[in-house]
Amino acid sequence: MSLRKIIHVDCDCFYAAIEMRDDPSLAGRPMAVGGSADRRGVIATCNYEARAYGVRSAMSSRHAHKLCPDLLIVKPRFEAYREASREIQQIFRDYTDLIEPLSLDEAYLDVTDSQWFAGSATRIAEDIRRRVAKTLHITVSAGVAPNKFLAKIASDWRKPNGLFVITPNEVEAFVAQLPVNRLHGVGKVTADKLSRLRIETCEDLRAWTRLSLVREFGSFGERLWGLAHGIDDRVVQADSRRQSVSVENTYDTDLPDLNSCLERLPDLLASLTERLGRMDSSYKPGKPFVKVKFHDFSQTTLEQAGAGRDLHSYQQLLSQAFARGGKPVRLLGVGVRLLDLRGAHEQLELFTEPHAG
Repeated sequence: MSLRKIIHVDCDCFYAAIEMRDDPSLAGRPMAVGGSADRRGVIATCNYEARAYGVRSAMSSRHAHKLCPDLLIVKPRFEAYREASREIQQIFRDYTDLIEPLSLDEAYLDVTDSQWFAGSATRIAEDIRRRVAKTLHITVSAGVAPNKFLAKIASDWRKPNGLFVITPNEVEAFVAQLPVNRLHGVGKVTADKLSRLRIETCEDLRAWTRLSLVREFGSFGERLWGLAHGIDDRVVQADSRRQSVSVENTYDTDLPDLNSCLERLPDLLASLTERLGRMDSSYKPGKPFVKVKFHDFSQTTLEQAGAGRDLHSYQQLLSQAFARGGKPVRLLGVGVRLLDLRGAHEQLELFTEPHAG
């Protein structure tokens, strides 16, 4: 088994958490995000107060109301969720470029070669959780393990707002007591079949040879044998090349006016320049942009093609962005869009006829 350092990060009741953050009156009461009960709506997610009544994702809103008559269902605001997801992804990219998003609210990170915290995946996960809580005012749970299968299970082990670590030396004992219905790819049909064969835990599975599992379950039997022994060699599939690079800072005290924002620009640009210096030569800096999040969590991003990346250009962008809200500021960010020279070269080759030989 190849040993990697994998982190699985999963936001806690993500859509509901964003709604409670933006409207604190929702906190502490059973609420869900989804469609209306009188229009055959479905629950997208719900908070833990609602889950105590048995309300679950993908449940009809009508049935959810029967379980919890006081349930408040709010309409989803997907742009707000996408923006929060982008902010979380930006935090991830400070630690590694090997990120595999599974949805808006969860992702795998391969930090095997990360230099942060002397390469400690546990401390990286702790820092990610701390920064998400400070910057976005929501909580995430994380799991750390030598592979994707175990990291995903670990992130669910101490939800909500938890961190669970499975070290390489702990894999064998941890997996042995794991119920087989927790294994990746085991659905209801397979779980029922395993139960009929009196296979309840991975320790029970280990009593079967690889060949006997293949005979019983076909090609999935091979997978079952590997998971029962804690083996999962799937790599973290980075979703795409980077689209931008940026730095941002959330301030402990809101910046009251434009001048106080402009005073923070030199430090932000110094950090941005340092980060750009670490980019490889297959990227070229493009349009500059600024991001401003106001004290009420409303925010704006402004970019301009053809503008320079000097202090004066960013001052002008920031002044225009601030004018859109004119309120105290809790977060400032500066960045540049990236031109992917490698992608452009590949595309050029694709559309160029080969030389006659």
